[in-house]
Amino acid sequence: MWSRNWTKIAIGLGLLVLAVFTISKFEQVIQLTSNLQSSSTVITNPGKNNLDQNGSNNNNNNVNQDKSLLHGNATSSNGHSSELLNAAIVSLVRNENLEGIRRTIRQVEDRFNKNYGYRYILLNDVPFTDHFKKRVQAIVNRPIEFGLLDKESWGYSPYVEEEIVKQKLKENKDKYIYGESLSYRFMCRFQSGFIHKHPLLKDLDFYWRIEPDVDYYCEMPYDPFKLMKDNKYKYGFNIAPPEKSETVKTLWKTTREWIKDNIDLLPEKSFASLILNEKNEYNMCHFWSNFEIVDLSLYRSPAYESYFQHLDRAGGFFYERWGDAPIHSIAAALFLTKDQIHWYEDVGYHHPGYEHCPIPEELNNKCLCNVDKSFTKNSHCQRMYKEQKDITRDELLKRLNII
Repeated sequence: MWSRNWTKIAIGLGLLVLAVFTISKFEQVIQLTSNLQSSSTVITNPGKNNLDQNGSNNNNNNVNQDKSLLHGNATSSNGHSSELLNAAIVSLVRNENLEGIRRTIRQVEDRFNKNYGYRYILLNDVPFTDHFKKRVQAIVNRPIEFGLLDKESWGYSPYVEEEIVKQKLKENKDKYIYGESLSYRFMCRFQSGFIHKHPLLKDLDFYWRIEPDVDYYCEMPYDPFKLMKDNKYKYGFNIAPPEKSETVKTLWKTTREWIKDNIDLLPEKSFASLILNEKNEYNMCHFWSNFEIVDLSLYRSPAYESYFQHLDRAGGFFYERWGDAPIHSIAAALFLTKDQIHWYEDVGYHHPGYEHCPIPEELNNKCLCNVDKSFTKNSHCQRMYKEQKDITRDELLKRLNII
């Protein structure tokens, strides 16, 4: 009898232990699930349909993004995970350009960024309106950062006299586009020497500059920032037109002066041949900087900063109309080798004035553009990029009659 009772007690105790163990494990699972849910943020756009891979409406298929999104990991909308570089897509834009920048961002998302989730940084010389922020944010399923420029980076150079600037603006009014525009000169100076110093960009490794009202014609099935890093490219461009010589009358003279005084800042070898004509003067070729993908260590280098400061002191941003495109291009040619400069030939691109449509059939098949309308098809500067080779520092100095 006692034996049967002890057996029953033992069985009861066993069942009790099993129940306690099961409840404990279940609580651990609940806690783990709770932790996973609290470590991610679901970002949705109200009123925006989320489509699954079959194109059907799936309200539960929103993009889940970890807190490390701005600096590392993200899950793309097609379900593929990717390791993001420390990079951003950046635009200097105004409130009145709202629909133009929405159009651009929509295309960048569709052609490329839907698969990666890189952040956008939008800058303005005046505060963005709430309406602007709301409308732009509605385009993407991730945060957009909005930044304001300070007076040092957006304004007159301390080395110019405002009355002389006003006089020059009147003189240049009918000579070339933006001849009388002061804000355009503020923009060129900012893009040349300050954009990489802005608090929202100062820690970035790479940036891709975009502008309102442009077109991207081709699918981009890869990460252009990773392409830059893996191949050690420092500067990426798309279109290379000639600059209008009237806008940069003294730019090369000023550049030559800087070279003469800063030989020690020049590399042993560079792609300077790209920007020289048969008389060893500036041939006006430049990379159109409204599309540029850049390793920002280029702009942060002592050589580039010294060069910019020399140009700023000369006053040509205001007394003439020195653009950031020729300045970026001359700097890239002087400080980089050819294998550090990449032509994004596969990216079909249009900015009012010029467009590029990939010519090779294997590239053009992925694009919606007309090769016959492509400026780059017969571009002298594009041809220079293909044909020219690096030259040594001594050869450059000899061609410029500095040694």
